[in-house]
Amino acid sequence: MIEKIMLFITTTGFAHLTIGHVIMLTVACILLYLAIVKKYEPLLLIPIGFGMLLANLPITELMAEPIYEMTDKGYELKQIGGLLYYLYQGNKLGIFPPIIFMGIGAMTDFGPLIANPKSILLGAAAQLGIFITFLGAILLECTLPEAASIGIIGGADGPTAIFLTTKLAPYLLGPIAVAAYSYMALVPIIQPPIMKLLTTKEERMVVMEQLRPVSKTEKVIFPILVTIIVCLFLPSSAPLIGMLMLGNLFRESGVTERLSETAQNALINIVTIFLGLTVGATASAEAFLNMKTIGIFILGVFAFSISTAGGVILGKIMYRLSGGKVNPLIGAAGVSAVPMSARVVQVVGQQENPGNFLLMHAMGPNVAGVIGSAIAAGLMLSILG
Repeated sequence: MIEKIMLFITTTGFAHLTIGHVIMLTVACILLYLAIVKKYEPLLLIPIGFGMLLANLPITELMAEPIYEMTDKGYELKQIGGLLYYLYQGNKLGIFPPIIFMGIGAMTDFGPLIANPKSILLGAAAQLGIFITFLGAILLECTLPEAASIGIIGGADGPTAIFLTTKLAPYLLGPIAVAAYSYMALVPIIQPPIMKLLTTKEERMVVMEQLRPVSKTEKVIFPILVTIIVCLFLPSSAPLIGMLMLGNLFRESGVTERLSETAQNALINIVTIFLGLTVGATASAEAFLNMKTIGIFILGVFAFSISTAGGVILGKIMYRLSGGKVNPLIGAAGVSAVPMSARVVQVVGQQENPGNFLLMHAMGPNVAGVIGSAIAAGLMLSILG
């Protein structure tokens, strides 16, 4: 009887639990706490946190690869892989991130960017952290593909970070994806101190003129034109830019309401579950608990901070050149965290001037940042891929 009990114990996860598993289970619970209690990006952090939880429960084999054996008939499947292994192929093969981008495009109004084309400069300036961190990672003896994958965190765009990392450094997907989404969730905490440090009270109080109305024709032509121009210059960016603009065309054409509704609701929600769950599942104790992961998180927050600063600094320059008509806070929205960064700009602006409404002005750089991060990823992929 005792032998049977001991045998049963050896088949449980408790017998295989390590300190590493305990640490990662704790991290997973912290992410779930932030998502559920603090409401930091719950749509992303709950599936990521739960995926991390599942990946660090011993001998569940949810991420186990299928096993094949050679027979006289060729390779035959001996043991099927785990559930999350098969779902993870959507990330590994670069399928989920472009679909997420299609949903984002269907939810995005590019009107503020079209009404104020100068916003694209702020979106470009806010990619500064990507390239500075890329150089910094090289100095820290990362390989070029690793440095590019780490640097892209500065764009504050989870799908783009996943897409580029799966192409260049797939073994780093877990820590890079968790870092990218964690910093996206912490935008309201990370950005305001940087914004206030780099601007004066007078600058933060600037009230901007109302944007001009944008016609339907402009909104329909915009995604078509952007797709043609960007993809001709950077073909490697086509999966992200193409799907982003397709989703936007669904929205703006006025003749595909069902497709637009599906892309921005059911489809993006389903893919977000699978993407988040499998990204979290890559964060096993064996892959996550090492010095490189710690370095990725440090470089990631540095990249995001520099990107925020880059947008604000260009905003200050535009403030000077415009004679005080541009509020430099909107430059912070140049990162790709839509619409979180724009909302943060609105909150910080209203703290200084309750009658100030910067949201629509900030949405221009914000959606420009989505395009900018995809272009940055395409540039790095075309050079290093």
